[in-house]
Amino acid sequence: MASTPVPELRSKIVALELDGDGAHPAAWRRASHLPGALLGGGRIRETAQAAEIAGFHLATFRDSRVLDAGSTGIAGRIDAVQRAAFAAPLTRSLGLVPEVGTLFTEPFHVATQLASLDYSSHGRAGWLVSAANEPAEARSVGRQALAEADVLAEAADVVEAGRRLWDSWEDGAVIRDAATGRYLDRDKLHYADFEGERFSVKGPSIIPRPLQGQLVVFAPAGLIPAVEADVALAAAGTVDGLAAAAAAAAAAGTPRTLVELDVVLDSRGQPAAERLAELDAFERWQGGARYAGSAAGLVELLVELFRAADGVRLHPAVLDIDLPELAAQVLPELRRAGVAAPRPGTTLRETFGLPRPANRYAVA
Repeated sequence: MASTPVPELRSKIVALELDGDGAHPAAWRRASHLPGALLGGGRIRETAQAAEIAGFHLATFRDSRVLDAGSTGIAGRIDAVQRAAFAAPLTRSLGLVPEVGTLFTEPFHVATQLASLDYSSHGRAGWLVSAANEPAEARSVGRQALAEADVLAEAADVVEAGRRLWDSWEDGAVIRDAATGRYLDRDKLHYADFEGERFSVKGPSIIPRPLQGQLVVFAPAGLIPAVEADVALAAAGTVDGLAAAAAAAAAAGTPRTLVELDVVLDSRGQPAAERLAELDAFERWQGGARYAGSAAGLVELLVELFRAADGVRLHPAVLDIDLPELAAQVLPELRRAGVAAPRPGTTLRETFGLPRPANRYAVA
């Protein structure tokens, strides 16, 4: 399929997860805001703008219809797309990537919501694909959990349907021809005509084609076919396994890879190991690959990981503590070393060095 050339990716991407008070389930116990402030727009404004000022290339927003197990302090989440949309006019360069599930959502609504987010963010939107097959998630919408053998196929179907809907309007379909009274060129609208195992979508979309043509699609490595993902999130149980996980995702054919890394930094004179022990005393953090130590040590680790991956998504233990350390001690050093892009691109696709794809129906 034809595409518009863009410059090669010359530096690495640093992404940040902005859910709640941090990735550690006891993060709220060390947060600096007042109880209940998490539920307001002020918290989203505070963290998103801090991430942008620090120089992060994009932020992700976790989503779930059900309460987390344990005592995370999160009584309930505002929908991730809504949080990203709220952050859109409050930021100017930060990529905004909400997590949106594929198993218990309406594919048509997902595609149109995300297309709208791309417009409100002026081309900075992405889609973090998830497939949480939890019975409580299913019950929240009056459905049942899927058989495990069907999860991957359903996730792939939803993403393909979304991509077809984004292309169901060609570029230039809106003509606003006052002389003839025509708003649309009907020949540039197409039926998506998608038939999946459990749903079908006729289309076309009710939203014009996104500004990026297609949003940048992020997915955990192996969740959906590489042809449907733009960025694979490579995870491992330990730091030592991250390079191999990234290499495997790249070998599968996904254009870009980010490694997943939990982070606890030395801060305010307190060693990271001590901070982590205090938090784990409330509730143990069941995360993935984790770094706990100095900012300088994290810079060294990231430089090494960047040999195998196109970037990293950091999960700070406590945003109010670890985000300032990342902003002051880590990102400047990565830029000084020439391994982190000094600023994001105009669109999220440009940030990743991805071309704006041609419309499949126009090419056909």
